[in-house]
Amino acid sequence: MLFALQRYPVNGVDRPEKVVQPPSWLDQLWAWGTAHAHLPSALPLFALKMLLPFIHYYGKKLQRLSDAALNQHIQDQRQQLLKTGVNVVNVVRNFALIREVARRELQMPHRDVQLLGGMSLMRGCMTEMQTGEGKTLTATLAAATAAMAGVPVHVVTVNDYLSKRDAELMLPIYERLGLNVRFVVHDMSSAERRQAYGADITYCTSKELVFDYLRDMKRFDNVRSPLQAHAANLQRRLSTRLLLMRGLHFAIIDEADSVLLDEARTPLILSAEDDGDDGLDLSLIHASLRMTKDFKKGEHFDIEKGVLFLTVKGKEVLSNEMLSTQNITRQRHPLGKAKLEWLAHQALVAKHQIIKDRHYLVRDDKILIIDEHNGRVLPDRRWAKGLQQLLEVLEGCKRTAPNVTLAQITFQRFFRRYQHLAGMTGTAKEVKKELWQTYGRPFLPVPPHQKNRRQKGRVHSFKDNQTRWQWIAKRAFEKSEEGRPVLITTVNVNDSEELSAILAGHIPHHDVLNARQDDNEADVVMRAGNTGAVTIATSIAGRGTDIKLDDAAKALGGLHIIAAGLHDAGRIDRQIEGRCARQGDPGSIEWAISEEDAILDELQGWQQNIGGLYRRQKKAQRLREKRHAHQRARMLRADWKSSERLGFSGRLE
Repeated sequence: MLFALQRYPVNGVDRPEKVVQPPSWLDQLWAWGTAHAHLPSALPLFALKMLLPFIHYYGKKLQRLSDAALNQHIQDQRQQLLKTGVNVVNVVRNFALIREVARRELQMPHRDVQLLGGMSLMRGCMTEMQTGEGKTLTATLAAATAAMAGVPVHVVTVNDYLSKRDAELMLPIYERLGLNVRFVVHDMSSAERRQAYGADITYCTSKELVFDYLRDMKRFDNVRSPLQAHAANLQRRLSTRLLLMRGLHFAIIDEADSVLLDEARTPLILSAEDDGDDGLDLSLIHASLRMTKDFKKGEHFDIEKGVLFLTVKGKEVLSNEMLSTQNITRQRHPLGKAKLEWLAHQALVAKHQIIKDRHYLVRDDKILIIDEHNGRVLPDRRWAKGLQQLLEVLEGCKRTAPNVTLAQITFQRFFRRYQHLAGMTGTAKEVKKELWQTYGRPFLPVPPHQKNRRQKGRVHSFKDNQTRWQWIAKRAFEKSEEGRPVLITTVNVNDSEELSAILAGHIPHHDVLNARQDDNEADVVMRAGNTGAVTIATSIAGRGTDIKLDDAAKALGGLHIIAAGLHDAGRIDRQIEGRCARQGDPGSIEWAISEEDAILDELQGWQQNIGGLYRRQKKAQRLREKRHAHQRARMLRADWKSSERLGFSGRLE
């Protein structure tokens, strides 16, 4: 069938979700073979294009209806969907209806590319739409159609700001259709979350969604089947009024490659403070830091492909150091020597791999983790395995107790449990094979609405960061004097603040948007498109950020981006490019890279000396992308093995 969206019971007990089984070797072979077969996407796209004239035909009829007649038609169409379900005829008519509602409520009728994108989502595809093509509006087509058919929908975004913004922007459309829409953000109470998940359509981030699912699983005590749940409910062992969610029905993932791949290298862990301290008392932490105080990279330890390991000399020195702390380890922990050796390794990771203002920042006497994918602070998130406590001692912050794991799940396993799954992004082509092999979702590119007017400048190379910052400051001043708005993107917080200090000598009034200065994000984004405005931002100003240009800025050439450094994945750099020249506007981008950029750490030995700086950085970026893909594959294999070993108990998370 072209569209097949099945309705399941909607209540706290049944909680429909797919049963995900480890794939057999034949399943894995089939997934690999079909992923590499390069099946053409033109055929399904052609089939969807054939439906566009019918949508416009029904749309013209709806335009002639009065508001009262349209409201009655909405009720009739909803009853039709509830009665006959989702099929081609109902999708065509409902898309025409939603398009007309968008025209009347927001003066934003869906364009053909958005209609194609909406139909692609209904088919369960990973839809690639170029940045600026209006994915937020596109999502309303599939979300509203499913919700009107009685299927609860989760629209998954990359951060709380976008969840709230998108829900509020699209609210007039949903309300006119008689649908209830809510959003979930970090600081909501359980009661507010329960109300939000009870809506027809819920906007939320992937992390909030997964953690709320894990909280429900703990309340369910790992009861998984509907039959077991009903039995537990009858025996009063299950209080459904405490549950947050109503099952996993239909997820539409915005920026799907970021959510399903970039954020999927580590499992999501629900934890609580361990009152027993798990042996991590202060004396052990200080001992591990003292033993590794004089360790040097290349002599006592090395880092290869992101993994820190001790050299032979490092192991010998550590063994000798542990003899002097033997009494401490015997007193404090029954596995003292092994515990201390492991903690010493973590101390090296804390000192040499976890970088301040890149991976974390210090605020209010606390260590706050920075999300490497979107540059935002992750409140109430903490590192495990002693890293958090080691960093707190190193930074002189208030110490917290170690965490004990209550439940955990991988992104791969969680999203495969949805009865229906679809996604959209501007950068899916590079990872379409992995999306198919991991999630079983086909890739479908949608052509742009109009020709892109983005001008790509040259890549400027510099020996050190200070020279680069001085050049960027002068360049930004020149462009600002021309009247063009300027966006300068940096890889981390520290770079953005160093650049801001230098830029202040040229342009005293400029905005900075990073994990430390994100309180007025909406205002900064609103000003960023004004004539002559200059904004420095980390990847906070990446995915989903829509910088609106004023008329004068458009006439002068649009937004100019100066990208200071390459990110871990080329897809992220493409997202940075996508902040300019959106929806037919003019715009331009140029790059400024340095010999001091951290991406070069990925290169080993002879690789560090071959080719020019840009060529070496692109090589390092490809190596890091490959390493991250291998990490995801290893974690998925380990997840399946855990499932096979523990399947008899019915407990994995």
